[in-house]
Amino acid sequence: MAQPLYIFLDEGGNFDFSVKGTHYFTFTSIAVSRPFPLNNQIASLRFDLIEQGYNLEYFHASENKQVVRDAVFALIRQDLNNLHADSLVIEKCKTGPALRPIEKFYPKMLGYLLRYVLKNRLDTDKHSEVIVISDRIPVNRKRNAVEKAVKLTMSEILSSGIRYRLLYHDSKSAALLQVADYIINWAIYRKWNSDDHRSYQIISSAIRSEFDIFRLGKLKWY
Repeated sequence: MAQPLYIFLDEGGNFDFSVKGTHYFTFTSIAVSRPFPLNNQIASLRFDLIEQGYNLEYFHASENKQVVRDAVFALIRQDLNNLHADSLVIEKCKTGPALRPIEKFYPKMLGYLLRYVLKNRLDTDKHSEVIVISDRIPVNRKRNAVEKAVKLTMSEILSSGIRYRLLYHDSKSAALLQVADYIINWAIYRKWNSDDHRSYQIISSAIRSEFDIFRLGKLKWY
């Protein structure tokens, strides 16, 4: 029976293109289908850690203590075969001024990632719908840009029989958004921006593609 393909989105870096900003910006997705074993495991781990004395409402890699991060990464490592992470890496200093505004940057860059994911992770015989879930976005300009990227890409790639939806959820509401944060905003982002490979080495087998879009000076991937 056909079921939805879920795409969980997250990002790393900031929109400061000056020398004070982050060197890289990353977009990453996790494409999965149900069931989600990590959902229950993440919830159970949170209560295990609460019973050990940690005050955890949800997991967020940059805010968690190292012992908490170690526990989450150990759990993620057990389910790597079921996770399909794809990452687009943007070296910001190579981004032309015309592409830097949010309303230009997001549709172009996020659109590249989503096209690749849909062409390589969507199985029209198995998937009846595409459900894209992103962390809640408070800035209207940014939210509008994300919606434009998703709408343009979905209308271009999906056949008429496959629906799609874009949902904004607080990361604390979805375990896989928290997993995406760990894989994306911590492991992948720290590898590129800080040359810190420790967490990346743990989850690297779940990363099915990782593309530095300006590596050859061309905007081409798929």
